[in-house]
Amino acid sequence: MKFGLFYQLPCAPDQAEHNRYQETIEQIALADQLGFDVAWLAELHFYKGFSIMPSPLMIAIAAAQRTRRIRLGTAVTLLPLHHPLRAAEDAAVADLLTGGRLEYGVGRGTIAVHFQGFGVPRDESRERFEEALEIILAAWTQEQVSYKGRFYEVSEVALAPKPLQKPHPPLRIAANSPETAQFAGRKGYDVLVASPINPMPGFYEHIRIYRDALGHGEHPDRSGNVAALLFVNPQESRSDARVQAERSLMHYFQTIVDQTLVGGRGQYQGSYTYLKQVRDRAKAITYETVEQTMAVYGPPEQCIARINEIYERARIDQLVCWFNAGGLISNRDVMATMERFATKVMPAVRRLGEREDAQRGDA
Repeated sequence: MKFGLFYQLPCAPDQAEHNRYQETIEQIALADQLGFDVAWLAELHFYKGFSIMPSPLMIAIAAAQRTRRIRLGTAVTLLPLHHPLRAAEDAAVADLLTGGRLEYGVGRGTIAVHFQGFGVPRDESRERFEEALEIILAAWTQEQVSYKGRFYEVSEVALAPKPLQKPHPPLRIAANSPETAQFAGRKGYDVLVASPINPMPGFYEHIRIYRDALGHGEHPDRSGNVAALLFVNPQESRSDARVQAERSLMHYFQTIVDQTLVGGRGQYQGSYTYLKQVRDRAKAITYETVEQTMAVYGPPEQCIARINEIYERARIDQLVCWFNAGGLISNRDVMATMERFATKVMPAVRRLGEREDAQRGDA
């Protein structure tokens, strides 16, 4: 079992933007010392209360200067909002500057204000995403790339530099709609699944859809690596976890609702219909619902039991810990929670999946 951290970087009116960045880098430096495997950094735009992180690769490069081993990932790069050649260049440079520690998470994007701000029709997102992904992979692995699609045309372009990792940085797709889960499975890509979008028990069915598509897809021999994003808060008791997490957590869900008001009408059409359920859930959410369907909360022994349960039902390969959804928990408290998780929870579940990995190696 691998362990990651997730950062969205919301910024409340009474918080300083530069402090939020410095605290994030400080936490990633601590995570490096504590044995976490990956720090995942979101790309989000145009709504300060939800996020001030439009350029996650910049943070990855900055964090690389303060760390030695932890890998640094995008969760995710929103491909329809970038020219694929520029995205390939930026990621290649980041891979070089992080010493080959880049994990490249990609997605098509869901939030209406992103597409409105960049003037990109959101109903084109899936086709743009698929074209961009094909171009990026070709640009990383071929001496020259040529491509002609509906949205992008490239003629004999030689990308320089190439990534340090060969053939390219590990690729992972945010697969939070059924269509994307099926696409990722068919193509044999690893995935990131977010429990706030797919709460339990639907979370388990969503992963089943991915694995079923994987088994019937272009690379049925691949096992498929699933990273699962959950809210995480180990404390001495359930009540202590609630005291620390509730205000920040509820603030996070309120920002989801507030952001949809900016997005306007039409944002739940077509393949984005499922987002209406996400919005309605955010409006009506309670702490108890989050605790039961999206979280690993409570005393360490309860967190260990919860992770074991999730593993048994979904066979996840990486638990991505969101320690401060909403961004209102103090830096000191977040770091204390990270240390508690690393010392009292992580060792008890680190070896989950070891037997399956050994069996795959024997095969």
